[in-house]
This record gives sequence, C-alpha cells and structure tokens, in this order.
Amino acid sequence: MDFLRSLFSRTLGLSPGEKVLDELTLDGVARYILSDKCKNIICMVGAGISTSAGIPDFRSPGTGLYANLQKYNLPYPEAIFQIDYFKKHPEPFFALARELYPGQFKPTVCHYFMKMLKDKGLLSRCYSQNIDTLERVAGLEGEDLIEAHGTFHTSHCVSFLCRKEYSMDWMKDQIFSEDIPKCDSCGSLVKPDIVFFGENLPARFFTSMKMDFPRCDLLIILGTSLQVQPFASLVSRVSNSCPRLLINMEKTGQSEFGMGLFAFGGGMDFDSDKAYRDVAHLSSCDDGCMALAELLGWKAELEEMVKREHALIDSKDDKKKDKEANQSSRSTGAEPVKADKTE
Repeated sequence: MDFLRSLFSRTLGLSPGEKVLDELTLDGVARYILSDKCKNIICMVGAGISTSAGIPDFRSPGTGLYANLQKYNLPYPEAIFQIDYFKKHPEPFFALARELYPGQFKPTVCHYFMKMLKDKGLLSRCYSQNIDTLERVAGLEGEDLIEAHGTFHTSHCVSFLCRKEYSMDWMKDQIFSEDIPKCDSCGSLVKPDIVFFGENLPARFFTSMKMDFPRCDLLIILGTSLQVQPFASLVSRVSNSCPRLLINMEKTGQSEFGMGLFAFGGGMDFDSDKAYRDVAHLSSCDDGCMALAELLGWKAELEEMVKREHALIDSKDDKKKDKEANQSSRSTGAEPVKADKTE
C-alpha cells in the first residue's frame, strides 16, 4: 500500500503536505491561530451559521427549507430557486422571500466571531453561500465578503436588453406590498441578485479564489454540507499544508473512498491513519465558535460584542417602530405613540 500511495503521489503530484498543527483538535487549532504563523484565515460558511437566528437551512430532514415548501405546490423543492421556473412562476419565490427577507433576523455568535477575526487582522475573506446578508449586518464589508450565491443587497431586471439595477429598499417595498416586482423601464421581472440554479456564480467568486486560497494559512468551514458545486470544491484550493477546521453538526466534505485510501486528494480526511491537517468539531456553529473563542482567550470579548450589537439592533428597531407608529398617527389624526419597550 505504501508503494502504491507513493507511486500515485509522484505521478499525480498529490503528495501530502507538511503537518502544521501540533494535534488535530480544536485546542491544536487555537494554538496555531495564536502563533505568528497564522495570518490569513478564510471562512467558508453555509446556512448552518444562521439557523440559530431563526432562518432554516436547506437540507435538514423535517426542519430544512426544502422539507417545508409543500404550500407552494412546486413540482420539486429546488424549483423555487430554478431560474427557468422563476421566470414562468415567480409567485412562490416572492412569497418565500417575504418570510425570510433580510432585516428580520439578528446575526449569530458565529457571524460575530468572523467579525472578531476581521478586527484582529486575521480574516482574509469570508466565502458565503448565504443570501441573508447577516455577514454584512455583523460588520463584514463588501471587500471582506465573497457572496458566492449572490445577495439581496441589489436587484436587476431579468431582461438581457435592460438589466436595470434596483436597490434593496426598492425590492423590500415590492415584496412586502405583495406585488410581483416589475421593471419600470421595460416591464420585465426584477430579481434579487441571488444565484439561482441555472445561473452563473458572480465573476468575483472565480477571480478572488485564485488569489485568496493559495495564501490561506487556515481554512475554517462552518455550517455547510459541502454538497453544492463549485463552492464545495474550494476546500481543495488551499495548499496541501494548510489546516482545515470543520465546525458542523456532522462530518462532511470527506474524501471519496479511492482517494482517501491513498491519503491524498482535496477531500477532508478526519479519521484515517494518514490524517494530518483536518479537524472536525461536531457541534452547532455558535457553540463551536464560542468554544474556539474560549481557547483563544476571546470568550468574554465575543460575548460582549454579541450583547452590544444585538442591543443596537433592538434600539434601531424600536426607533423604526416609533417612526412608523407616529406616521400612522399623523395620517389618522391620533396622538403620537411610542413603541412598547417593556417586553
């Protein structure tokens, strides 16, 4: 077996890299982050980082989004994000958008952990599959983010001859008025800039990954099943020596049998006798990030950040409620009111 492994490695150029972590545990990852060797961290995140905010993931049996779309009478669950189906039947998507629209949820511990990595100068980039914009709400900016599957931040007319751009506020008004958004220039549908099945990923995804991943010192994978390509293949873009930490409810992204047998390939290898860089911490994303923060000596700082930022969001919501209530009062001639803050 060693002879075959060596032969395949030399032939295909897939030799294992240097072992960087002193042990394949969360403690080992924490010690590495605190060393002067770890300066460029990339986070790859999926729907699992937002479930504690109240947003369902896609594939969890019983609770996932795809398991609860019966009311939309779809031919199959994924059709709600199929571009061809959307152009013919946009109603189910916009009905779902009203339920899940950004601005109704608060970032999670996991989102703020990534903000902390940024503040400490360690976050190279966050590659996100999510369209909920909670990374932005938590304080990551456009340059920090690759929103691989697009975003609600902007919208465009679907007509190739028009492509007029619309703001997030415009789209929100359309969605919550229960109108199907139509372009005021050509009358075609207007769609948020999220990537549907059958559409290309943003060009920035491909240009940035070529620059970011070769210089990555640590890849942290959070709350994703690693089933959707080409996003899932990013785990193989780092160098053979780069440690990879998975924080998820179950192991995922593991090597196919043949590749794992010979201890090479881009898939994750947590359990074989040849494992040398991949660590799986099985927990919720919030619990895993808080556990890592504690090992790094950042727990109190992270807890304070979450408390402070959530209070700011609540305060903004209260002011918005007061404004809306007073506008309503002026239109009806009633006395101005203040939103109830006693709950």
